[in-house]
Amino acid sequence: MIKKIGILTSGGDSPGMNAAIRSITRTAINKGIKVYGIYDGYLGLYENKIISFNRNTVSEIINKGGTFLRSSRFPQFKNIDIRKTAINNLKKKYIEVLIIIGGDGSYLGAKKLTEMGMPCITLPGTIDNDIPGTDYTIGFFTALENIVQSIDKIRDTSSSHKRISIVEIMGKTCGYLTLYSAIAGGCECIVIPEIKYSKKKILASIKHGIKQGKKHLIIAITEYICNTKKLALYIENKTKRETRVTVLGQIQRGGSPVSYDRILASKMGSFAIKIILSGQFGRCIGIKNNKIIHNDISNALLNIKNFFDPKDIKLAKKLF
Repeated sequence: MIKKIGILTSGGDSPGMNAAIRSITRTAINKGIKVYGIYDGYLGLYENKIISFNRNTVSEIINKGGTFLRSSRFPQFKNIDIRKTAINNLKKKYIEVLIIIGGDGSYLGAKKLTEMGMPCITLPGTIDNDIPGTDYTIGFFTALENIVQSIDKIRDTSSSHKRISIVEIMGKTCGYLTLYSAIAGGCECIVIPEIKYSKKKILASIKHGIKQGKKHLIIAITEYICNTKKLALYIENKTKRETRVTVLGQIQRGGSPVSYDRILASKMGSFAIKIILSGQFGRCIGIKNNKIIHNDISNALLNIKNFFDPKDIKLAKKLF
């Protein structure tokens, strides 16, 4: 019988992480398991920032964005000696299992710890929705809502000035947020990593829209694909239409989590305790076809991208 577990959040914060922490803590306590929170992610684990939790510790956090356990980027965790120190810190408090909420980098750390004898369970906490083995990640829908609200506001001013607007959206090498933001936001053009970037095709799409009588256009583009300021200048020179860039940045991941992210996080957190009590470790939690599932964490790292349904691309093209 597992008596003590630890929880940490790692990598980029995502709305709903607090709901997951709350669910894990209260489910575990109800099962007679002692819970410890680790502050500042893997860095805090190395620095021994491990605090005992009770039910009240996680009160009034379900509606808060980010993670009250805080997070950090700690590339030094790749060093085996750093990980040994982290494991020793856990053993000093007799913590038997570690639950980690984060993205692909966090999963890799969890895999390494499990291989070194510290059993781990992971929950997918990232706005990018780029974790295999799950249809959705904790925080994705909140970020999506934030982006769509921003696009709606940009449209108001774009239409007033007959302007072309480029909206740069997070996602690193994954176009999930951009694709679904473009569909929900009614954007006229979409540029994502999964489709080869072509300035000429973007320009052709814009000119087609102008011929159809569109007074303004919005281009949704995933970050890092190109220099969006240079793209805006190119479009403006070719169309003679004022073209502006809006980089949404960190505003996309902030704010109170939407209901779906709170529910998803709560379900996954509770399920993690169920998996632990069944004696299964080195597992990652996910949701498939509206059912909470778990997979071997090694399989989740074979491919670090979660691919969307090609039909959604076709839908986007039809609507644009």
